[in-house]
Amino acid sequence: MSRKSFTAALTLYRSRTFTLEQAASHSGVSPSQFESALRSRGIPVREQVRRSPVDAAE
Repeated sequence: MSRKSFTAALTLYRSRTFTLEQAASHSGVSPSQFESALRSRGIPVREQVRRSPVDAAE
C-alpha cells in the first residue's frame, strides 16, 4: 500500500465517499488489510449496509 494512495483512500473513506471495499481497492490491499490499517490508527470502521437488488430498485 503506497502512502499516497492510502492517504487518498483514507480521506475518501472518512468523508463517506468510499466504502471500505472501495477504499481498499484504491489502496491496492484487501478489505481486511484496510480495516486493520484503520483500526491501528484508531479510526472507527463503519458498518456496511448491504442492500439487496430489490431494495436498490425502490
